[in-house]
This record gives sequence, structure tokens and C-alpha cells, in this order.
Amino acid sequence: MYAMSINALFKKHPLALALQAPVVSFFMLSASLVEARSELHPGMERTIEQGHMQDDWVIGENAHLTSNGATMNQSRVNAGKLTLNAGTRAQDIQAFNGSKISLNGATVVARSSAVSAISLQGSTADIQGSTITNHNGMGISAVRDFHTEQGSTFNVFNSVINGSTRGAFATAFSELNFTGSEVNGTADDSVGILLWGATANATDSRISGGENGVRLSYESDTLNNSTLVLDRTSVEGRNGAALLVEGDAYGSTEANIQVRNGSTLTGGNGNILEVIGGSTANMNVDRSFLVGDVVVEEGSTAKLQLNNGSWLTGQLKNVAELSVNEASNWVLVGDSNVEALKMGGGAVHFGGADEFYQLDVKSLEGEGTFVMHTDFSTHETDFLNVEGKAEGNHSLLLAATGSELASGQPIRVVHTEGGDAHFSLVGDTVDIGAFAYGLQKDGTDWLLDPTRRGTSTGAHSVLALFNSAPTVLYGESSILRTRMGELRFSEGRNNGLWMRSYGNKHEVAANKNGAGYTQAQKGFTIGADAPLSSGDGQWLAGVMAGHSTSDLSLNRGSKGEVKSYYVGGYATWMDAESGLYFDGVAKLNRLHNNVDVTMSDGKKAKGNYAQNAVGASVEVGRHIKLDNDYFVEPYGQLAATITQAQSYELSNGLHAKGDRSSSVVGKAGVTVGKNIQLESGGVLQPYLRTALAHEFDQSNKVFINDQSFNNDLSGSRIELAAGIAMSVSENVKLHADFETSKGKKIDQPWGVNVGMRYDF
Repeated sequence: MYAMSINALFKKHPLALALQAPVVSFFMLSASLVEARSELHPGMERTIEQGHMQDDWVIGENAHLTSNGATMNQSRVNAGKLTLNAGTRAQDIQAFNGSKISLNGATVVARSSAVSAISLQGSTADIQGSTITNHNGMGISAVRDFHTEQGSTFNVFNSVINGSTRGAFATAFSELNFTGSEVNGTADDSVGILLWGATANATDSRISGGENGVRLSYESDTLNNSTLVLDRTSVEGRNGAALLVEGDAYGSTEANIQVRNGSTLTGGNGNILEVIGGSTANMNVDRSFLVGDVVVEEGSTAKLQLNNGSWLTGQLKNVAELSVNEASNWVLVGDSNVEALKMGGGAVHFGGADEFYQLDVKSLEGEGTFVMHTDFSTHETDFLNVEGKAEGNHSLLLAATGSELASGQPIRVVHTEGGDAHFSLVGDTVDIGAFAYGLQKDGTDWLLDPTRRGTSTGAHSVLALFNSAPTVLYGESSILRTRMGELRFSEGRNNGLWMRSYGNKHEVAANKNGAGYTQAQKGFTIGADAPLSSGDGQWLAGVMAGHSTSDLSLNRGSKGEVKSYYVGGYATWMDAESGLYFDGVAKLNRLHNNVDVTMSDGKKAKGNYAQNAVGASVEVGRHIKLDNDYFVEPYGQLAATITQAQSYELSNGLHAKGDRSSSVVGKAGVTVGKNIQLESGGVLQPYLRTALAHEFDQSNKVFINDQSFNNDLSGSRIELAAGIAMSVSENVKLHADFETSKGKKIDQPWGVNVGMRYDF
């Protein structure tokens, strides 16, 4: 009954405020005098220990009572000092007129009739490692001397404060400071902290109330500025909003709120901030991640700032101003409205892939990104509606998809009523299935334009991967050409083992489908051959096996990989008298293909498949000896590959099917070189080679979401090579070769292989 009466008197009507100071003083004085047993007169000091007689205390001006583990009843301190050290157990404490209260490891449990467990008026309390509890009222209260501007201050460290109605309460000119502490309102309709034009700072703390975590209110029309600073602190309203800024018929509140360094707000009703009664809230969020709604009553005002990588996930209802600054993000979870949206380099996210929301703003300015979703088969879309002027440069990051645009109708994603704002797509296009679409301005609206289309990143990657098989196979086979010099050292009469290590880079030009890519290959081959006794005795036959890895660099940081495993056979005929030779190679490959696509919205899509391939080449030429051990070797070659048809699906739903593909390359060239006899008995054979190659095959179809594309790599290229073969001894031969080529569709900036042969 007593608690209810005092709360009623604390209603913030001007008459109640005028009566507040004498009423509080009267109740506290009378409560103390009724049961007072011991008095510490002005200027006296006393220390009591554990086991001291349980007593009530009245401490006078400049007096100081210290308890070292004693058990005490209620205490009243008037311009004095009270120190409660470890182990002390006390009842409620009232302090006035500049008193100083210190608790270190103490426990305070208020009587059932006490308004507060610790009440300060124009006084200071330092609390360390203590527990303060009021089962029928407030935990702590800090009020000012109502005849002056002298407020009260609590400095609370590593302590727990519980109050059934309020964990903590403060009036104007007063301050609550919490570090590493808990402040709890324990009843269902309680508040963790109530501020009447006061300031509260909380660091590494937890604040909880049955209704609100923190309620920011006013003391009078002129004392209506409440400030809350949260640093690495959590605030929870178990049944209501985490923060409530309130006003009523008698006045309103101006609230300043700072949420910093990973602080969190949790509302049992889903709201992290509510503003009512014509009040105003300014909330700055810095390096924190908040989840919940901000709801502002008609006639009230809220302004929010998201700074330094902060996130806010929730609806904003009737918010006057939102600033989304550098690296910060607002995630909508429903239709929202903001009067003024100021983008300072941050991003606004329109919910999930299957959620379509509308954001209504009265004005837009700055520079930022809007992350949106559109269903291109139903035309459902997130929508930014600027009901007034839009200014600044803004980017739209539309979610990519593997599905196909069902109709050719434009989709409106932004509406404005005017202004000089410019909108563009991140990356200029958005990937939709096999194609990429652009953005079109129509008056003051911005639409997704189905007529501006190119190849999507996913389609580009699929085409490149299907295209890579010929360059992979030719990169592996080019090394066989270098065997001829080594075989002539042996005159083709010995059994031999050989090994090659090779690497090369191919650059495939983009065609009308945009399917250009860069391929870097590395691998090795081992082989063995022997002379054939049948025929004219000039035939050599062999087998080989090897492995290569080719890495593909694609658009937007996408990449592919082809792992190739192969076996093959070859036959060579050399006529020492005429210099004529024939070289035939056949090879069977197993290709394992993987692609990792970075789509236009930055998300990943993956796919993989395996396929078989066969290749064969035939080369004829003549080795012509010249004077001074020079030689010239004209040759012609025809090479062909066939790659198995295959289909697969990317993880974003894009379906790809490649027909059986083929490649036919004709080549005519000449090699010139010189045999240099070494003093050791070996032979050094440097040479240069050039050739003209032409790809004849023009049709290798790929179907992406049933759309047909042609991987056409036909065209000519010039090849240049330089190398050296060396007969180290009768049994050991070494080789190194460097080559490059330039063509209409394919360039090879470099290719190198080295190896050795051992005859026995």
C-alpha cells in the first residue's frame, strides 16, 4: 500500500512534482525515526564488526560508520558517510545532503515497506561486488535535492540490483553508471531502469524489466532530457519493448540513446524501441547488431543512425529519419516507412528471397545500396517508393537466379516523385538464368529492362567450361611433337622410357556470348616405346599415361577447374635415308569438371560433371640436312578431338547441356636447327619452329535452360617455338621447349615443357 501511494505521488503532473520533495523526505524521516536505535552524531567515526548487535542507524553530518561484516537494520545518512564492507548484511538505506555511501561485497535487502533498497537525494554511492534487492519496490533510486540542481550519482561495479517495480530510478541532474553489473525489474509489469530527465551509462552489463528494459521519461517540461549510453550491454523488456521513450498529457521526453560495441536490445513484443506521447528519440547505433522493430506513435518522432558496420533487422514504423552510414545495414522484415532516408555508404536489405516488401520514404539522399529480390516468373518484387525527392547515387543489388524470365514485360523496382537521383545495378546487370538484364529509366521510375540482355555469369561459366576440353587436350598433346629430336639421337633403334612435365596458358577471346576465359594448365606424362620388328624395321610404337590440372579464370571472379586423366598410344616411322617421318597419336581422356560461379549479386553457385574425350593426331614431315650440321624440317599435322555430351545443373537452378563437341585443327609449319657436337661426345640441338594452325569446327552447341548457344572457336593462329634437345650420353637425352601463339579466337601467351628420355 505504501509503495502504491508513493508511486502515485510520483506521477509527473506539475502539482505532484511540487509536492514530491517534502513527501519523500517526510516518509523517509518518519520511517527512520520510528525504529531508530543508534545515532552517530555529527563528526563521529565508528567501526562495527561481525557479531555486533543488530541495529538501526542514524548518521549525522560528517559522521562515518564502517561495517566489516556486521548485520544491520535500516540506515539513514544525512550529510555523512556509510561504508559497508565484505560480508555486511543491511536493510534499506536512505542518504541526503551530499552523503557518500560505499558498498564493497555487501548485501542489502530492503524491508517490505521501503520504497527503495538504497535511496539517494543529492548524494553519491559507490557499489562494488554487492547485491541489492527490494522485493516490494525499487532497487536503487537517485533523486535530486528538489530545492537545487544537486543530483545523485550511483557508480555500480560487478553488482546485482533487483527491484520488483524498478531495478533503478533517477531524476533530473542524476546519473546511474553500471559496469559489469545486472539491473533487473523482477515483476511482470516492472522496468529495469526508469529515467526522469536523467542519465544512465552501462558497460558490459545486463538490464532487464518485466515490461521494459529501460524507460526514458521526463521530470517536467524543462527537465525532460533523458540520456542512455549502452556499451557492450544487453537490454531486455521481457513482455514489452526493450526501450520506451514516453510522454503523456502533462509533458514529453527528449531522449538521446547510444548503442555501442555489440550491445543488444530485445523486446518481448518484438519492438526494440517505442516512442509515444509526443516524445522524441535520437538513437545512434555503433558497431552493434540489433534485431527488432522500431515503432513510433503518431505525433512522436524518432531519428536513427547506423554507424561503423552496425546492423538493424526489423520494421521501422513512422520513423522520421534513418541514416545508414558506412558499412552499416538495415534489413527489412516487413513493409516499412521512413520519412527521410539518408544513405551514407550503407545498405538496405529487403528481406529474404521469397519475401517481397515495400519501403515508403518521403525523401532519399546520399549514396548507398539497396539489396532487393524479384521473382521474374510472377513479377513479384521488392519495391522502393520515394514519395518525394530522391537525390544522390544509389546502387541496386538484385538477387540473381538460375530461373528464366517468363515474359518480356519490364519490372518496376523504384519509383520517385522527382529529384536528380541516379540508380544503377551493381555490376551493371543482374543474372537471370542464361541471360543478364539491365536497368532502364522511365520518367522518374526505374525498371528492370528485359530488352537489354547479355550472357549471365552462370551461362558464361558453363560455356567456358564446355569450351575448355579442346584446349585441355591440345595442351597435353603438344609435348609429343618434341620427341622427334630425341628419337633421331637414338635413330629409333632402342627401347626407351621418357617423362615430360609441362605448363601452359591459353586465353580464349569472348565471342558474342561473352564466353571468354583464361586457362592455366600444368601436368606430366610418362611413356615407354620400343622398335617394331615387323615392317621395314623403321617403326617405333609406345604407350603413355598422364594427368593435368587446368584452372579457368572467368567473369566476376568465377573459376573453373578441369582435372584430366589420360592414357594413349603412338607410332612413329622414320626413314633415315630420305628423312621422311610419320607420327601418329591416339589418346583417351577422363575429364572431371568443376565450376564455382560468382553471380551478379555476389552469391555463389556450383556445379560439376565428368565426361570422356578422345583425341588423335597425324603428322608427316621431312628432316632435311643442310651444310654445317644445320637442318630444316617442314611438316604438316591434322589433329581432332571428340568430347562426350553431358548435362548438369548449377546449385542456383541453371541447367546446362552440352552436345557432343569436336575440334579439328590443321597445321603447317617448319622447324630449323643445328646439331652441335660437344667435346664430351654428346650432341646439342637448338631449334626454332613456326607454324600456321587453323580450327575448322564451327559448331559446338550448348543448351542453357533450353536456350541454344554456339561455342565457335574456329579461326587461324600463328605459332612460334624455340627449344633445345641434348644427347647427354648414349642412354640419356634431355629436352626443353618454349612456345607461344597468337590467333583470332585463342592465344597462348606461353607454354613450356621439359623432360628426359632413357634408352636401354
